[in-house]
Amino acid sequence: MSAGIEIFDLPARHFRLFWGASGDLWQSLWDRFLDIVGDEPFRLWVFGTLVYTMILYWTIGSVYTLFDITNQPAFLRRYKVQPGTNEPVDSDRLKKVIRQVLFNQVCTGIPMLIGLFYLIGPQTQETIRQLPTFPTVVWQLAVCIVIEEFGFYYSHRLLHDGRIYKYIHKQHHEWTAPIAITAMYSHPIENLVSNLLPIGVGVWATGCHIAVAWLWFTLAISNTLHVHSGYHLPFLPSPEQHDFHHLKFTQCYGVLGVLDWLHGTNSLFMSSKQSERDYILTKFVPVREIHPDSDQVSVKKRE
Repeated sequence: MSAGIEIFDLPARHFRLFWGASGDLWQSLWDRFLDIVGDEPFRLWVFGTLVYTMILYWTIGSVYTLFDITNQPAFLRRYKVQPGTNEPVDSDRLKKVIRQVLFNQVCTGIPMLIGLFYLIGPQTQETIRQLPTFPTVVWQLAVCIVIEEFGFYYSHRLLHDGRIYKYIHKQHHEWTAPIAITAMYSHPIENLVSNLLPIGVGVWATGCHIAVAWLWFTLAISNTLHVHSGYHLPFLPSPEQHDFHHLKFTQCYGVLGVLDWLHGTNSLFMSSKQSERDYILTKFVPVREIHPDSDQVSVKKRE
């Protein structure tokens, strides 16, 4: 019996050793980072978060924008969700997007971060320096994901109400074929209510460490950039649902699609060709070639 216990305990011991070593590594890297940038809580939470999220947004967004401006490399056009759109993107529209996004990031981002800092509660340099455990990171991220789905779905659907749509949300829907950096191209009220609050409430509700908040912001920002990009690239989140929303307006309000399924706000999408393409592509053949439009199939048959 003891031999059997030892056999099962061996992998557990190795895992504990591995996790302990990894934890020490991350803690050491975090300490070095804080030694460079400082560990004063207010500056780190407000200005550190603003700088980090802006760098992340514009780094990923600039790569996609470069694709849209140059139409290069040419093979990427095979991955376009709406072929023929933004090839190349209009420079005047692009400048307007850049100005609005920068305004939103600074003028709505800073107040939101200040409020978040004080809502989370007292933080010290000691608590900032101590990284949370792995299980803590997992459950806090899970809570943030669930809260964002509810917060974004209902706020987004509210913005589509005919009584307020033309005053606020219509600006974002100027792009029926979106590009990545239009993710935060919106009226400032929309940016605060529908973009920032759904991801910020999870941070407040969990009272998470700033490192977990940054990890969560990384996931949320990179995802929204990918799903607005207009490209369905291999190994990245599928943009089909949100791209369909920009095309049809009254479908696919959510992030994960769970609430759209519960409320029946994805019925048109589910009967469309785009729904067949709505998955993470794990090969390099474009989804439009795997699931071609019916008219393309007809042309091939005639040939």
